[in-house]
Amino acid sequence: MLAGGTLAAVTLTGAVALGAAVGETSIPVETVLKTVANRLWAAGYALDPIDEGIIWNYRIARALVAACCGASLALCGAVLQSLLRNALADPYILGISAGASSGAVAVAILGLGSGFLTLSLGAFAGALIAFGLVALLALGAGRGPAAIILAGVAGSQLFNALTSFIVTKSATADQARGIMFWLLGNLSGVRWPDVWLAVPVALAGFVLCQGHARALDAFAFGTQSAASLGVPVKRVYAALIAAAAFMTATMVSIVGPIGFVGLVIPHAARLLVGVRHGVLLPASALIGAAFMVAADILSRTIIPGQVLPIGVMTALVGAPAFAMILIHRPVAR
Repeated sequence: MLAGGTLAAVTLTGAVALGAAVGETSIPVETVLKTVANRLWAAGYALDPIDEGIIWNYRIARALVAACCGASLALCGAVLQSLLRNALADPYILGISAGASSGAVAVAILGLGSGFLTLSLGAFAGALIAFGLVALLALGAGRGPAAIILAGVAGSQLFNALTSFIVTKSATADQARGIMFWLLGNLSGVRWPDVWLAVPVALAGFVLCQGHARALDAFAFGTQSAASLGVPVKRVYAALIAAAAFMTATMVSIVGPIGFVGLVIPHAARLLVGVRHGVLLPASALIGAAFMVAADILSRTIIPGQVLPIGVMTALVGAPAFAMILIHRPVAR
């Protein structure tokens, strides 16, 4: 256990350091570490003020948020795939991504909130509204996994249609381009205030989900079997789905919808560590964090002088990876 925690800490530290070092202008990892030492412990290393400013004010914050986002989405995907017993479940199956998109569009294009709501707050509000609608629909339809999935599909289609309607009817060409960039995932505007939001949410969500790891193992045999083993099914369902919804809504409000992370990473983790959630959840979070940082590095360097939306990179890498996982481990009939 101690060795695993040490490995995870080293991997995350290395990923964040690499994310801060690699970019449009490469900066040595040693400079990154000295910058952190200067800022946190007043180490007094003599560094170029420009390099130090780029690392501390921009790249480290961006890498930390990318890691939190990847870990949270992968963790939510692993939890929902187990709870709903559906290999295609991901954090956006609850309609959160579509609702966040509608909220962001309403603020950016319609001016909802009269300047009091930022794009992120609008996205967060839209995500929670969509989740509330999906939850009510699922409760009315029977509360089971199938009802949640179908309600999520209906909610996603509704809010996606609303987003398209607003963009088509009211957006200028510049507004439409900006919104489309955000809808593909965007870390360009991430700064330290976003870190202070993303890190606590990711840590709290991980602790809550990890605390229910044994209950998730029991759900592999179905809700009735879980109940016979003493698992409080309704309470666990409510707690984990609410946690997944809150984590996803927070991350989407910061960086926009980013696909494939919550779908692919849990399957990759199962191939590596098995299906026991005590190990699967930490592995999913760790792999998701490293994957998102790597995708962010690629998005900034693959085309010189241009930054691609990070959602493009996760899809370009995630889709072939998912195909390879399916070939290696076919879905049971």
